[in-house]
Amino acid sequence: MKYKGYLVEEKGDTFSGTIQEVEMPPIADGNVIIKVNYSSLNYKDALASSGAKGVVSSYPFIPGIDVAGEILESTSTNFSEGDLVIATGYKLGMSVFGGFGELVQIPSNWVVPLPDNMSLLQSMSYGTAGLTAGACVKKILDSSKIIDMPVVVSGATGGVGSVAVNLLNKLGYEVHAITGKPTEEKLLNMGASKIIDRTEFLGTPAKPLDRAIFSAGVDTVGGETLSKMLSMIDAHGKKNVLGMMPHPERMIDKYLSGEDGSLFFENLIGNLK
Repeated sequence: MKYKGYLVEEKGDTFSGTIQEVEMPPIADGNVIIKVNYSSLNYKDALASSGAKGVVSSYPFIPGIDVAGEILESTSTNFSEGDLVIATGYKLGMSVFGGFGELVQIPSNWVVPLPDNMSLLQSMSYGTAGLTAGACVKKILDSSKIIDMPVVVSGATGGVGSVAVNLLNKLGYEVHAITGKPTEEKLLNMGASKIIDRTEFLGTPAKPLDRAIFSAGVDTVGGETLSKMLSMIDAHGKKNVLGMMPHPERMIDKYLSGEDGSLFFENLIGNLK
C-alpha cells in the first residue's frame, strides 16, 4: 500500500522535505493503520524537519507527533475499521513515521477513541500543545490550594502557553502572562489579566528568595525566565516546567528548598536537556 507524506531527507549537512510517495509495510500484530485527517504542528516537528540531533532516530523520515483520523486496518480487538481515533506521544513522529502523511501505522495501545463531543478537527486544534497545557493546569488544580494569588505563564503566545492562559482564566484564576511579543490585545482576549513584558521581567536578576507574588506557574521557556519565576512563586505553590530547557541542572542546583532538600518544583513535563 502506497501513500503520500512529507518526507524529510538528509543530504550531506542539510535536511530538506518534500511530498513523496512511500510504501506502507504490512500491518504488524497489535497495530492499526490510521487514515490521517489532521495533525497539529509542534516545535518538535520543526526540530525533526530541520535535523536537530536526538529527535529523530534516522532519516528519511515523516514527522508529526500527533494524529486524528479513521481506522483503516486493525489487528487489535479494541479498534475496528471506521473508528475515529486520536494518537499522540510515545515514539510517533520520532522513530515511527508520523502524522504528516496520509497514513500512519502504530501500536493500538498508543491510540484512544475520539470523544463523542469532539470532532477530528477540534482534537487537533488543541493538539499535543493543548493536552500538555491541560496536564499543567490539572497539576495546579490538584495540588495548589492558594487561590488568592495570580498564576504566571511564560511563553504565553505559544501553543502550550496560550491554552494554559485560557484554561486558567475559565477556571477563575487571575493570570499574568509573560511574553516578548507585542500581542497584548490577543492575550487579554485569551483571558490574561496582566501582560508582563519579558525584557522588563528579566531587567533585574533573579534572587534565590524573592517576594512571593504568584500561587503557581506554567513555564515553557526555561533559562533565566524560569529562574526568576521560581523565586517569585509561593513556597506552597506549584510550578510546571516543560519543553526543551537550557541548562536544567543550573535550575536544580539553585532551587533546592525545604528541610528535606526537596525540589522547589516537582513536576517536570517534557524533556529536560
